Amino acid sequence: MTQQIPLSELPNWVGREFVSEWLTIDQALIDDFARVTGDNEWIHVDVPRATEAFGGTIAHGLLTLTLLPRFGYTLYKVTGIDHGMNYGINNVRFPATVPTGSRVRLRLMLKSLEPRGDRVVVKQDFAFEREGGDKPVCVGEQLAIYAPERS
Repeated sequence: MTQQIPLSELPNWVGREFVSEWLTIDQALIDDFARVTGDNEWIHVDVPRATEAFGGTIAHGLLTLTLLPRFGYTLYKVTGIDHGMNYGINNVRFPATVPTGSRVRLRLMLKSLEPRGDRVVVKQDFAFEREGGDKPVCVGEQLAIYAPERS
């Protein structure tokens, strides 16, 4: 269930961690991502060749990263805002691969808030985990800007 957090109470949530449900990364999702991005590298889309070389295809690192909003929206929603905007992503790394058929989830920690005029910049550390993996598959720091509701 998505946690509803009023903008005025967001400072109370700094340091809190949120963890999503698991999502299976299947070949259809990988193929769709390859089609949309034009990234048709064989390690992602050529099942016979990748199976021979690696035991199967692996998901694009950027596919994993783009799941950030999908998972994030399930974890918490800031209320009392006019809108929120993606402001950037810092220090993204892909420490491990995501073999096709793996389940991944997002671990997100509200790191800090920085007032910027009438808005607030929110920094969140994130890590995507692969079920059964010994290290994260994608890590970084996400920044968003929230604008308060207009009176």
